[in-house]
Amino acid sequence: MLLLGYVFVLGPQRNTRALVEHQLAEKKQAYESALIAAQDKTMRELNTQVEALRNRLSDYVIDFENAANLTFDISEIAGENKLGLFRQKVEGGGPNMARSESEYLLENAISVSFTGDFNQFAAFLNAMERHRPVVFVDEFTISRSVKSDSGHPAKMTLTVLVRKERES
Repeated sequence: MLLLGYVFVLGPQRNTRALVEHQLAEKKQAYESALIAAQDKTMRELNTQVEALRNRLSDYVIDFENAANLTFDISEIAGENKLGLFRQKVEGGGPNMARSESEYLLENAISVSFTGDFNQFAAFLNAMERHRPVVFVDEFTISRSVKSDSGHPAKMTLTVLVRKERES
């Protein structure tokens, strides 16, 4: 009879008690976390972390307003590397036409073509990949020049990430 009382009365109560104690521990932990999060020191630390993440993001993403200046930067780098016959074209007609379906970012492609020797090509490639914000080099080709006194023709497809224009 005692065994029957234990199985039907005390056993379920122990299980219920263990469940309630577990829920209480979870609530206490959430409460303590909320207290810590509400402290000024924690808020400052979180703001610092958010700012660091924003700065890190700006290494890879250009603002919509500055996207037009990027083609000028690329032209300057080409001039510094003394590339010949430099041409560039934004694929799709500019920042409004892009290859991305993201809610926050556009992916713009820029085609460039130029002539130069291998060292100029390598220096330009290196400069593109070190640029801030990063200019991703998707594809490149360089061909041997038919004439020995002219530079080798090269083509590159560059990709940049552009933060979408914010609606007012």
